[in-house]
Amino acid sequence: MSLELAREVLTTEAEAILRLRDRLDDSFQHAVEMLAGCQGRVVWTGMGKSGIICRKLAATMASTGTPALFLHPAEAIHGDLGMVAPGDVVVAVSNSGETDELVQLVEYIKRLGNPLIAITSNPSSTLAGHADVHLNLAVDREACPHNLAPTASTTATLALGDALAMVLSVRKGFAPQDFAQLHPGGRLGKRLLTVGDLMHTGEQLPRVGLKTPMKDVIYEMSSKGLGITTVQDESGRLLGVITDGDLRRLMEADPNPLTRSAGDVMHRGAVTIAPAALATGALRLLETRRITSLVARNQWHRCLPTTARRSEQWPNAAPSLGGVSMRQWDQANGSGAPCPDCVGPLVRRTPTVVAACGASPPRRIPSPCRPSSPAGPARAPPCVSKSGR
Repeated sequence: MSLELAREVLTTEAEAILRLRDRLDDSFQHAVEMLAGCQGRVVWTGMGKSGIICRKLAATMASTGTPALFLHPAEAIHGDLGMVAPGDVVVAVSNSGETDELVQLVEYIKRLGNPLIAITSNPSSTLAGHADVHLNLAVDREACPHNLAPTASTTATLALGDALAMVLSVRKGFAPQDFAQLHPGGRLGKRLLTVGDLMHTGEQLPRVGLKTPMKDVIYEMSSKGLGITTVQDESGRLLGVITDGDLRRLMEADPNPLTRSAGDVMHRGAVTIAPAALATGALRLLETRRITSLVARNQWHRCLPTTARRSEQWPNAAPSLGGVSMRQWDQANGSGAPCPDCVGPLVRRTPTVVAACGASPPRRIPSPCRPSSPAGPARAPPCVSKSGR
């Protein structure tokens, strides 16, 4: 009995949506045009269960590029009508089209001169008569066994409102990047974070010069804690990087490693990524290359300056862009994300994205990386020659 009734309820509500799909006509297109031309906000209003649906639809529109809010009809006629401003479009929802509080509110809305879209199942209702555009739900029976509780009508309203929101979103060119800006929290937002969103800046950037003694290089790497330092010329342009692995190899090969300078030890170039790239792409690159750090820079092999601070070592250098700890992204994504302490079989530190800022672009733009080899992590070809060009 229970399963049979449940199937009947689901069938009734599904049929309500399918009938609605088949009934879409020019009225829906007119509603879209009115909402797309809205200079203010979309004001959803409804009583009872319809009001709950309106709250959800206002939230859906607001999160997909269409500013919207919910206005309670009863509260509106007791002062909240001031929430409706010139340029707003009002969408009123009532299955019968005769809800007293809504009919009373609509009379004031019309006096204010705001465009009105009505969603009802009764084209002859008072609400439909006041509306500039009427969208007919055409729900003749609820899924409730007694045909009383709003069920099929609210489901159809929700589906129709979602259709309006999605059409508007596509029409406005709402992109995943826009979605990320409106969803900074939760897993959805973290999936759309960019490298630039996570970058460390200012003092967190490890940077040394070509002639910096290895003692100072080691101090710089230890104090910044990123497992890497950038090597820059006097103009602030990236020349190469020194990693923890470079230090270990130096100590194994040279009995007097502290007599060297940064220019002797660094390897030119680095595996790079654009600041606008998704953080998920950065993590994938780290795993693929089996490395722990990336250098983020723009198409000119320079990073976009993000702070007003200038280097104390090189006062004429351009402002610097720091590193990005991927641990933040990993932790924010919860247990389903890769382990922040073990990304890839050869990585035993938190992956980090670092960046360096240069004052002028190099004359050529080489490929940022080569395919990995079984012998170990691949290194990028030099981005700057010995002459600095």
